[in-house]
Order: sequence, then structure tokens, then C-alpha cells
Amino acid sequence: MSLDSLKSRIPDYAKDLKLNLGSVIGNSDLPAQQLWGTVLSTAIASRSDIVLRELEPEAKANLSPEAYTAAKAAAAVMAMNNVFYRTRHLLSDHEYGNLRAGLRMNVIGNPGVDKVDFEFWCFAVSAINGCGACLDSHEQVLRKAGVEREAVQEAFKIATVVQAVGATLDAEAALAE
Repeated sequence: MSLDSLKSRIPDYAKDLKLNLGSVIGNSDLPAQQLWGTVLSTAIASRSDIVLRELEPEAKANLSPEAYTAAKAAAAVMAMNNVFYRTRHLLSDHEYGNLRAGLRMNVIGNPGVDKVDFEFWCFAVSAINGCGACLDSHEQVLRKAGVEREAVQEAFKIATVVQAVGATLDAEAALAE
């Protein structure tokens, strides 16, 4: 199971996705840990069994055990945070923003890997989950740490393509039943 295997499953009508998947992963200038942590965390966030089964082994092979665990932790904590902060942001009563969240998210402060890499993965997952508040927060941390806009954009390009591939392949699987 691999990137090539996943690309081979993409139908002809979605050729752009196949090309984009090869490009955002295969031609990325990101450091390997940032790249493969982003691939793994967004594959989890895509909620696509097919995408996760195909990309996880290659991600695991390219990540240290600590980075592998941290990428999964980024997907997990952002699955919670994105719902919470997106809801808080969408409510017309802005007083909710003054209330204590009261949710444990200790992994953000101590992810076990470079903080910039973890923030990168949290940002990419937030793109899939559509939380503007989290996107802004993580983007600001990344930019303050010296990450260039082009690299930040790479994170959401990977998220975009992984999500689209998952939606397409899951739809094909459902139609084949």
C-alpha cells in the first residue's frame, strides 16, 4: 500500500486529483517529517478508510515513532478543538469566547516533536475540518516561528487534495455496492 497504489485507484474523471496527489506529496519541498506528518494527520482527518489504509504505511515508514504518534495526536486533538472553536466562533453570542474552554489539550504544549511540525499538522487538519479560528491561530504561530507563506500553503494544499481524494474514492466505493 502506497501513494502509487492510492493514485491507481483514482478514477479517470478525477485525473486532476491523481496529478495533484503526486505533486503535493511527491514533489514537495517540505522536510520529510513535516510532509509525512501532514499526510498522516490529514489522512486521518479525511475520515476515509481507503486514504488512511493506503497512506499510513508510507507515512509510518518516513516518520520517527515520536512523529508518527504526534501526527495522530494532532488529528485527534484538532478533531475536538475544531468543533469547539468553530462552534464558539459561529455563535452570535460572542460571550462564549469569554468562557473557559475546560477541555484538555495538553498535547499542544508538549507534542513530543518539534513544536513547528506539530503546529503545521494542526493547521492542516484545521483546513479539512473548516475551523477558521484554529486556522488563524495556528497560521499565526507558524508565521511567528519563521515559516514562509509558501510552506503554510503547502500544508493546506496537501489537506485539500487528501480530502478530495478521500471523498472521491469513498463515493466510488459506495456507488459500487
